[in-house]
Amino acid sequence: MDGTTAQTETAALSRRNFLRTTAAASAGLVVGFRFVPQAPAAVPAAAAPFAPNAFLRIASDGTVTLLAKHAEMGQGIYTSMAMCVAEELEADWTKIKVEAAPAAQVYAHTAFGIQMTGGSTSTWESYEQLRQAGATARALLVEAAARRWQVPAAGLRAENGTVIAPDGRKAGFGELAAAAAALPAPQGVTLKAPAAFKLLGRGTRRIDAREKVTGQGVFGIDVRLPGMLTATVARPPVFGAKVKSFDATAARKVAGVKQVLRVPTGVAVIADGVWAAKQGREALAVDWDLGPLAQLESGAQRADYLQRAAAPGAPARRDRDAPGAFAKATRKIEATFDFPYLAHAAMEPLNATAQFKADGSVEIWAPTQFQGVDVMNAAKAAGVAPEKVTLHTTLLGGGFGRKASPSSDFIVEAVQVAKAAGTMPVQVVWLREDDMRGGYYRPRTVVTAKVGLDAAGGLVSWENQIVSQSIIQGTAFEPMMLKDGVDATQVEGLADLPYAVPNLRVDYHLAPAGVPVLWWRSVGHTFTAYVKETLVDDAARAAGKDPIDYRIGLLGAHPRYVAILKLLREKSNWGKAAPGRFQGVAIQESFGSIVGEVVELSLGAAGAFTVHKVTAVVDCGTAVNPDGVRAQIMSGVIYGLSAALYGKITFKEGRPEQSNFHDYPVLRMNEAPVVETHIIDSGAKMGGIGEPGTPPVAPALANALLAATGKRVRSLPITPEQLV
Repeated sequence: MDGTTAQTETAALSRRNFLRTTAAASAGLVVGFRFVPQAPAAVPAAAAPFAPNAFLRIASDGTVTLLAKHAEMGQGIYTSMAMCVAEELEADWTKIKVEAAPAAQVYAHTAFGIQMTGGSTSTWESYEQLRQAGATARALLVEAAARRWQVPAAGLRAENGTVIAPDGRKAGFGELAAAAAALPAPQGVTLKAPAAFKLLGRGTRRIDAREKVTGQGVFGIDVRLPGMLTATVARPPVFGAKVKSFDATAARKVAGVKQVLRVPTGVAVIADGVWAAKQGREALAVDWDLGPLAQLESGAQRADYLQRAAAPGAPARRDRDAPGAFAKATRKIEATFDFPYLAHAAMEPLNATAQFKADGSVEIWAPTQFQGVDVMNAAKAAGVAPEKVTLHTTLLGGGFGRKASPSSDFIVEAVQVAKAAGTMPVQVVWLREDDMRGGYYRPRTVVTAKVGLDAAGGLVSWENQIVSQSIIQGTAFEPMMLKDGVDATQVEGLADLPYAVPNLRVDYHLAPAGVPVLWWRSVGHTFTAYVKETLVDDAARAAGKDPIDYRIGLLGAHPRYVAILKLLREKSNWGKAAPGRFQGVAIQESFGSIVGEVVELSLGAAGAFTVHKVTAVVDCGTAVNPDGVRAQIMSGVIYGLSAALYGKITFKEGRPEQSNFHDYPVLRMNEAPVVETHIIDSGAKMGGIGEPGTPPVAPALANALLAATGKRVRSLPITPEQLV
């Protein structure tokens, strides 16, 4: 987005859309203030324009509405953001509401310069910003009360949605809102000291729980508009394939089918509902030009990746002479790891609703993480200026990165279908099979490793060759994150190895593009943690040392890691498991937080095993909502275990072989272990929490299985056959 467009979009929101949507508050207070974000040096200034931000709406009945710039996809961000506001505002928590903010540059991420949700950044990114919004509103309300009572504002206090005078007089926020709205905003409000917090740092129930339990919450798939039609799209069976021709005769005879149209992504069947659209699509006869990827086979791809790994790659990290030190090492570990493509498998399949209006504007409803990018891509697809696009963010039934697509694929497709259909609103629905066989994946990755130890068991060398597709190549992020042939997202966790080793080499090999790839919950850490933590366990075993003690000995420069491992040893009852139980440990830093986990399991017959418990210790700096932290660690553990045990997308004759939960399972309730989470509030810079619980669980599982069976598994997912 260039500066001119950003300013136009900002002005449109602040002068027209925002005032129009808040006018119904009637005698309410809208708090707007200027927040100047500090963008990282790598982000051009034009990507993060300075603009007024408006986050709060206080109605005459005392209701406080937060306009949330980040998407709620089950991670609990609506609650933690509301807590930040309510803490400084001194609001009545029972009167706090949260709505999705409109898609506009004024709600841009203060680090990335676009409106988006991802990278486990939402809480730390908006923590100070929303606290300032709350404190500013509180100051205005107190000043309004002071003028009403003709007393100094310094003698008044706000508490639980009211302003209170020393003599006991009280006024609710609602009755003060109109007067406060007429006052100039104060400059340089003072935020609370942590010791004065009433909400922040305390476990708080989810603010959106009731509407989700009662079915009142509106997800993308719940959107219903007058006259709305539903569409499914026949997409290529092989990535990159194109429609040569199609016969819609049978499809048009299906009851409820209204139109069959050629669109850039395939052939759209538009009907009265999902079932008719699905039946119509199945009746289509499409002749495809399959293209070069029709020859893709997973086995051949592995061989190709191994051949690439045999040669030096682009340097991601080079410290001294790792090959030379390895050659002289007393003990040597060599390994090859193979990680499959993974689907995101969010519970709510992809969907988006679009409508072209008579005035040439486009309105979109979608469960998206990437509003700033989506508006630009939708405008281009529609052939209109960005300010002619209105995007409504709904609740998301899971995202895990899939709904933060740089191409905005599912939103752009909805715009293209609606444009071809006319002026009626059209909801484009992806069935589960559509996304699992035709969406985006975590990249297939092969990693080779050489680790050298000295006579005392200390690490003297570490080498990795990483082969994968880039998730950054071809996107707007390429200039910042793909440099000198290295995709930063695919080497994280290894290129910044925390363990003390004097000779380190990490190389990256850019594999051929073709299969669409995208960030997947915790991105590169999903496989680098497995490589790092299983290799360190192997080294501890070779040195004859306890795995936790061995790690502590290598982490003297990282006291936060050491503190986590020591508490993890205590809380997991490390080394003292019941007879027949085996334990494994792993620790990983990702997205500014450090998580250590111990998996405890038992063995069954023929390689079967049961995971009974996962003990986790997390240091995310400061936990805004400890209940939310525990929930996200549990979520990350379940997600990571699902991938470790079952997750894989394989290809045969260019076609993905998996299609739904019957052949791409996720962990069931009867398989889920007890997850016990302990939080260290270190006071360090706040990190994220939505993703860091996922990376350690697979290596901790593999290390527990090594302790139980003596078998080291280096290709995922883990199967019983690998353990016998």
